[in-house]
Amino acid sequence: MSNIQEHVNTLVTRFVPGYRFLRLQELTIDKNNSLQTEIDSKSIKVLSWNIAKQNYNKTWVKDFLEIIDTYQPNLIFLQEFSLKLEADEWGKWLKKNWSFAPNFVDIHHQTYSGIFTAATISPITKQVITTQHHEPIVRTPKISLITEYLLSDQSTTLLTINSHLINFVDLNKFKIQLQELELALSTHRGPLIFSGDFNTWSRKRAVILNQVTTKLGLTPVVFAPHHQDKIKRFLLSPPLDHIFYREISVKKATAKVLDEICSSDHKPLLAEFTYTNTQKN
Repeated sequence: MSNIQEHVNTLVTRFVPGYRFLRLQELTIDKNNSLQTEIDSKSIKVLSWNIAKQNYNKTWVKDFLEIIDTYQPNLIFLQEFSLKLEADEWGKWLKKNWSFAPNFVDIHHQTYSGIFTAATISPITKQVITTQHHEPIVRTPKISLITEYLLSDQSTTLLTINSHLINFVDLNKFKIQLQELELALSTHRGPLIFSGDFNTWSRKRAVILNQVTTKLGLTPVVFAPHHQDKIKRFLLSPPLDHIFYREISVKKATAKVLDEICSSDHKPLLAEFTYTNTQKN
């Protein structure tokens, strides 16, 4: 082994020791703050945002509360959410039901990190899906959280999946994660929202994502060009963040990217949907 490689390995071991990031069993941390029992079928408001672990940052909290107050989302999908081991100290002001699915515990900083889904009602069902493969150096998996909700229409349920797709791995491992998610979603008959940070920083990754969402009958939320250009990407890559949907309709002019928000390196995505019986297959 070269001296340079030995030096790199020493640095990695020193600053990212193997015992620092502990992988977890598939579980959720949950909080119930709302007594509502259904989501209004005619107004399904969605916020999706990779918050880059900023949720203890005062600027981020201010931005988040302003978004909640202004747009009043029924469903909130956050990626790269951080939760300190004293979980009750965060989010006392968030009057929604929420579920947090951590993919690891950072022993050094005493925090969980993972996927956070909040809603105005409690989910009927929940499922956590952890990737078979792990990202290099920190050796942690990526995670997705599937939640199912009752709509006021009551003829069907809404299935949602909040995902963060694996990065820094070969294309086949990225494809395997998407195939696992496709299998989990394929049994649901009814409206569906698939949202998150898909790490589609290459054309090949974007093509694979399109193939899977097409199989599931999903349509991407289309943002106006001046909004689309603000979605997080690497150089000239496709956008990383997406919202896909099925058997619901996007309300006109509700798809927005909040470019003025700078408390994360990703911008919040917003869309409002409506569901009617005529949209059922």
